[in-house]
Amino acid sequence: MNDDRVWEFEASLWTGDAQHYQELIDKTCLMVLPTGPFIFDGNAAVNAVSATPRWTSIDITDRQIARPQDGLIVVAYSAKASRGESEVYKAHCTSTYRRLGHDNWKVVQHQQSPPLTIG
Repeated sequence: MNDDRVWEFEASLWTGDAQHYQELIDKTCLMVLPTGPFIFDGNAAVNAVSATPRWTSIDITDRQIARPQDGLIVVAYSAKASRGESEVYKAHCTSTYRRLGHDNWKVVQHQQSPPLTIG
């Protein structure tokens, strides 16, 4: 998967509907999200995100891609997602994709860390 497709894939996880999201998340996926219980596995990860309203737009910056071996992609980035003009969410994120077959990629790890506010 080339870099442009990687970022299209990642953006679609934020803005796509629940069915699209479920199709792209592996059943063995592990996630860390900023809402309790914070650590999710497998179907709990899919259900947690599928149950939340989808974002209408996503701005991905500070993009980094690593390909540690064939069939494995790791991304890190900063996200600014919004629903309309009033609801904005910011986080630093990572995702890991595993290739299962030609053009068949699944997310096996995702993490979101909202920026810290000190003081």
